[in-house]
Amino acid sequence: MQPQTRTLRYHVAASLDGFIARPDGSTDCFPGDLQAENVTDYLYTLAAEYDTVLMGRDTYAVGQKFGVTDPYPMLETYVFSRTLKTSPDPRVHLVAQDAAGVVRGLKARTGGGTDWSGVVRGAQDRTAKDIYLCGGGRLAHTLFAEGLIDEVQVKLNPVLLGAGKPLVEGLPRDVTLELMSTKSYRSGVVLLRYAVRR
Repeated sequence: MQPQTRTLRYHVAASLDGFIARPDGSTDCFPGDLQAENVTDYLYTLAAEYDTVLMGRDTYAVGQKFGVTDPYPMLETYVFSRTLKTSPDPRVHLVAQDAAGVVRGLKARTGGGTDWSGVVRGAQDRTAKDIYLCGGGRLAHTLFAEGLIDEVQVKLNPVLLGAGKPLVEGLPRDVTLELMSTKSYRSGVVLLRYAVRR
């Protein structure tokens, strides 16, 4: 019997034609109403279902442009980059090589990585939660190729871009998905959640 591992979810916003950003990396094409139901659902998911976030250099750079060096302070953060030499924030772990090895280690780790004692409701949460892969088509490529992504959760936005950064940058083989759930919002966003079939 294999030990149980944590679930790695590629949870990402995309256009109807499969792009996660414009060619220049901007995401202003996606609805930004912070009061929208799909946004409040997303924020709830961040707090309730994840304790770790992974992102590539380009995704991390979006917040850096606005002076944000720890975009998810409630989560343990890992940035995968071959170009950053040092982490701009002491809470952000920088991974320069062996992305697959680091992610395997995170998936195998059980609870206790995050001290939640200062969070609303008090006590420490020692239950391992899911790992959030936040954007990053190239990082997704690497992790899909290694068979490390367990679920794909796409916030499908009602916009066509025609060009941009793809959901995944090339794959060595097909990745077959099994639909787990769907949810439609008044904003036109549709949330699709899939399990990766092994």
